[in-house]
Amino acid sequence: MTAITIVRAIWAIAAVGLAILVLLHSPKGDGLGALGGQAQLFTSTKSAETTLNRVTWTLTVLFMGLTVVLSAGWLEAPAG
Repeated sequence: MTAITIVRAIWAIAAVGLAILVLLHSPKGDGLGALGGQAQLFTSTKSAETTLNRVTWTLTVLFMGLTVVLSAGWLEAPAG
């Protein structure tokens, strides 16, 4: 496996993980969360919410950083 293949795999995993984590966040305002009323998926404690926020931000930074690396072509082999 080449380095670019490994980075692309990590990038894809980060994207899927980020989408899942964003969906796990509890709604804090009006919008789609207001449609369900008081029904929530789970009742989270303050520490669980803090951990979820940290993991989400970590995956966001990883995803954005790898996006820059992949789009700039820094891992491509130089031509000739």
